[in-house]
Amino acid sequence: MAVKNHKLRKERQKMSIDFLFYLLGAIALVSSFGVISVRQPIYAALWLIIVLISLAGIFALLSNLFLFTVQIILYAGAIMTLILFIIMFLNIKEDNTPAEPKRFMLMIGSSALALPFVALSIKAIMSLDSKPLPIISGFGNVDAIGLALFGSWVLPFELISILLLVALLGAVTLGQRSKA
Repeated sequence: MAVKNHKLRKERQKMSIDFLFYLLGAIALVSSFGVISVRQPIYAALWLIIVLISLAGIFALLSNLFLFTVQIILYAGAIMTLILFIIMFLNIKEDNTPAEPKRFMLMIGSSALALPFVALSIKAIMSLDSKPLPIISGFGNVDAIGLALFGSWVLPFELISILLLVALLGAVTLGQRSKA
């Protein structure tokens, strides 16, 4: 009897994890549509924060706690704060945004073009075996990521940090120039 209860409890837990996975995926999809459908950049950034938080939840469900914390702290926290600060610093008004009379028609057309690729991807995913993947020792932990990042990937890491710094300086320069 105890074995049967244990199996039933495990099955319920798996069903709830699956439900949360699909719920977070749906939230990410709806929020990503919100990012591209709103006209104000500040609202698009707020929708993007919801997308990033739902992706962090998916990482947590996949037991990847490192990517979960990086997604929350770095992307949804620091980078989105920086983006919101730049948007507010530039003070973009409704009058300054370009008129896009066929915006929704373009979104529908591009969605129709992407639909065959989405269907092909879903078909390929459904044809995969449903057995769990083997767990590789040390894969995805902080030590392995740190050694790889600051070992063989140190040059691209530093180049990206310089690129982000130049982009920030460019945004500040553009913001100061428009006020003068």
